[in-house]
Amino acid sequence: MLRLDDLALFVNTADHGSLSAAARKLDVSPAVASAALKRLERQLEARLFVRSTRSLRLTPEGEQFLVHARNALDSLAEGQRQLLGGREDIAGVLQLSAPSDFGRNVLLPWLDAFQQEHPRLALRLHLSDRVADLFRQSVDIAIRYGEPEDSSLVALPLAPDNRRVLCAAPDYFARRGRPDTPEDLAGHNCLLYQLGGRVHDRWSFSEGRREQVVTVGGDRASDDADVVRRWAVAGQGLTYKSWLDVAGDVRAGRLQLALSRYRGEATPLNLICAHRAQLSKPVRLLQAFVQARCSALLAAAPWS
Repeated sequence: MLRLDDLALFVNTADHGSLSAAARKLDVSPAVASAALKRLERQLEARLFVRSTRSLRLTPEGEQFLVHARNALDSLAEGQRQLLGGREDIAGVLQLSAPSDFGRNVLLPWLDAFQQEHPRLALRLHLSDRVADLFRQSVDIAIRYGEPEDSSLVALPLAPDNRRVLCAAPDYFARRGRPDTPEDLAGHNCLLYQLGGRVHDRWSFSEGRREQVVTVGGDRASDDADVVRRWAVAGQGLTYKSWLDVAGDVRAGRLQLALSRYRGEATPLNLICAHRAQLSKPVRLLQAFVQARCSALLAAAPWS
């Protein structure tokens, strides 16, 4: 009979691409991990990995069996959650990754309130605009804008109707005027965001069924979205940001909207994890908690 710990080791090795990394994750020695993998291959009468001194990759048989092994572990975890039901304790450590601007200026006070409701829960917050590798990094869940590129990831909606908006400080509009159409952006200083060496200088707007994409330019760009927002608040130029990121600044008068008759690019916010087995009660409570607060912000969005 196949052992559950052997299946867990196999799945973790496939996810991490490393037997030693899987051993560390499961807190076993490399020798124990190697023996478990050999035992599983012997029971299945199939080779699951092709090993070399520098790499480890699944064989075709390994790829085929991985689906069944993962489903078996997920099914057992789901059964355990159902048995626990309401008795599941909201405690332990939850490691969360979030974008720099949304995480620092919007999410932080929400997490404070969430922990006040669940004082036995510890949070480890990682703020970065780079997409966290949920298989290799010490992160349980991630909050990210846009749909995940990897279709195997699990995405739960937080703000599916969120969009980008064009805005600037009142001082900037007083000095440079307010654009009336997307074409007018050619005469404005646009504050640009860059990620992975790519500058996001193509901004899209729609009016009815007509969509316009304009290429913009400016004298500042940053790979930190929070920096771009701070430049805008300081009156340095126009920014094209997620409504969730700037709703507080607009409400306080630090930023004002422009081109409000146009709809900005859709920018849904999701909670992402690697496997459904990670959708524990704390994760689902956090999703509902953040989703409710995002909905309140979206209720005041210019397109609502």
